[in-house]
Amino acid sequence: MTVRLDAPLERLVGQRTAAALGRLGLRTAADLLRHYPRRYSEPGRLTDLRELRVGEHVTVMAEVRQATVRQMRSRGGSMMEVVVTDGTRELGLTFFAKHAARLRYHESKLRPGAVGLFTGDVNRYRGRPQLVHPDYTIVGLDADDEEAALVEATRPIPIYPASSAIPSWRIQTAVRTVLDPLRPEDVPDPIPDDVRERHGLLDLHTALRLVHAPYTEDDHRRARARFVFEEAFVLQAALARRRAELAAVDAVARPGRPDGLLAAFDARLPFELTAGQREVGEQIAADLAAPRPMQRLLQGEVGSGKTVVALRAMLQVVDSGGQAALLAPTEVLAAQHVRTLRALLGPLADAGTLEAPDVATRVALVTGSQTAAQRREALLDAASGRAGIVVGTHALLGEQVQFADLGLVVVDEQHRFGVEQRDELRRRGGPTPHLLVMTATPIPRTVAMTVFGDLEVSSLTDLPGGRAGVTTHVVPADNAAWMARTWQRVREEVDAGHRAYVVCPRISPDDPEDKAPADDADLLSADEDALLFGEPERRRPLRAVLEVAEELAAAPALAGVPIGVLHGALPPAEKDEVMGRFARGEVPVLVATTVIEVGVDVPEATVMVVLDADRFGLSQLHQLRGRVGRGTEPGLCLLVSSAPEGTDAATRVSTLAETTDGFRIAGVDLELRREGDVLGASQSGTASSLRLLRVVRHADVIAEARQEAALVVGRDPALREHPALDAAIAAWLDPEREEFLERA
Repeated sequence: MTVRLDAPLERLVGQRTAAALGRLGLRTAADLLRHYPRRYSEPGRLTDLRELRVGEHVTVMAEVRQATVRQMRSRGGSMMEVVVTDGTRELGLTFFAKHAARLRYHESKLRPGAVGLFTGDVNRYRGRPQLVHPDYTIVGLDADDEEAALVEATRPIPIYPASSAIPSWRIQTAVRTVLDPLRPEDVPDPIPDDVRERHGLLDLHTALRLVHAPYTEDDHRRARARFVFEEAFVLQAALARRRAELAAVDAVARPGRPDGLLAAFDARLPFELTAGQREVGEQIAADLAAPRPMQRLLQGEVGSGKTVVALRAMLQVVDSGGQAALLAPTEVLAAQHVRTLRALLGPLADAGTLEAPDVATRVALVTGSQTAAQRREALLDAASGRAGIVVGTHALLGEQVQFADLGLVVVDEQHRFGVEQRDELRRRGGPTPHLLVMTATPIPRTVAMTVFGDLEVSSLTDLPGGRAGVTTHVVPADNAAWMARTWQRVREEVDAGHRAYVVCPRISPDDPEDKAPADDADLLSADEDALLFGEPERRRPLRAVLEVAEELAAAPALAGVPIGVLHGALPPAEKDEVMGRFARGEVPVLVATTVIEVGVDVPEATVMVVLDADRFGLSQLHQLRGRVGRGTEPGLCLLVSSAPEGTDAATRVSTLAETTDGFRIAGVDLELRREGDVLGASQSGTASSLRLLRVVRHADVIAEARQEAALVVGRDPALREHPALDAAIAAWLDPEREEFLERA
């Protein structure tokens, strides 16, 4: 029979099985064939039961040690208890029935010495792990005949990502139903023949057979290597095609002028630009002077001076008769940007006043919380062109916000915005504006090639002079003496005229611990260390801003010290007031959520205490630490953690204490986090996401695929000669994946 890849699974495997597969996001033949095994059980190799976690849905290979059937006194009926082992640890299997006779089927198969695959949800009963009514298959017993049993017993057994609705071996049966009649012509290969030959890769048909039904370990390894390259190649071809499309789009060249606003700004700068700022500034200036839209990512360490570089780019556009829009993720950061830009520009931001030079412009702020009068004035400044620079949050994206001549869009901390939001400003009619994306999260080369493959990347690696740096220490949360010293150090900094941040993961003690507040979306799950064997560790409740502020107000070490509170649930005007009082020193200690993570600049802040630091992401901790040590006084960051030694959480915290190298931190972060998080694919478990490609592990593959894709797209931009590749890109660019590609 001919298998169509777009055929619905109901036609191929039946409605009941298709419904169960649908819960895994598998709806067509192509979806099922691309549902690769998670791992393979090798003949004779049992699963290490130490890896099990409470609540996890698992498939394990184990040997039956004993099986007993007994009557239940308390509730009536019969129960069969089976003990399986990996040779060291034991796992219980429990089956219930009204009558003992109904358990004989299980008795006949689950005999001591039998080896099988067992699947179910792990729970704990009377201190021991167990699966209740697990699905299972016995190796060599559940085959069609003796010859098939012999083959099965010697082949790697694929273990698929499964669910309680359908176990791994039933997925395997469904896969074979679709795979066995498949012919090479049924699966057009998106990798051109010459590319495949150069890299020694299997063709698609062979790779599908060997990944799902391998005879040897080498079979499935070769198949997976082919699929890793394919994912990288299709992605890089999509990015290469997008680069070609953007290169063909017209934009207004914004070369600036020698005696304009930028020259006046440079003349009044009270400090020297770093060599990196000058070099990156020249790259951006050349991009802006070209008649095609700039597409550039500006990455730099926390405090490396990205704002000055972006401002100089905006001033060049203003000198060319255009306007610049700066999109910030929060009102706190938008207001901070306006204060910073106006302070840097001085009278150059006061166009229309007597003191302002002729070349001056205005900086307008557009947010959702402005009064009607403030908003009316800001909108008029933007629409008339009187404001050369317009700063705003999502409110900038509203239809009522109009520009006279939008020439540059600067997006700060781009990962906080969805693709529709980022693109809205660029669709306002007229020529496509230039785009500058800024991030303070250092991005390793492979991520830049993968996530930002259609952008030119500029990096600021040197810090402005005069900064004293930050020292970081880990404070054990359960060490009372260390905690007492922590608050004493805060008091010492306050007494020296400095400021202190205290960061908490929650706003209120009433917030559910498994759901972070809106401004703390990166808070990590607490269950990563819920080991099955041994007593589960009882975690203390997460610290909350409101309770910590109360505790510190009553703490002897901070007696008489005013304490402020800042979090995302406060009205915007109140947030601004709190930040202003903190900056002025009226409240020298600020207890806050991660709303202060990005861009907040108080040079007098010298100490930061992060409570429950092990519950934050590594890059997020790096961002938080960047809020202190921004002036001439040295900074101190104290990470309060209860993470057990050897866990990922402990690795995150200790890595931050060991280094301030943002690129090293980003690399460790990539290795610890799920790939979907890194790539911006929130649907990282669905059928449309990257399955095998890992941006750290497969750096060389990505580089090779990028080179090959550039050659293919360079010769055939519309991919008319490569219809299978064109179709693969189209399938990849569904709405979920478009957000990934449009991270620019």
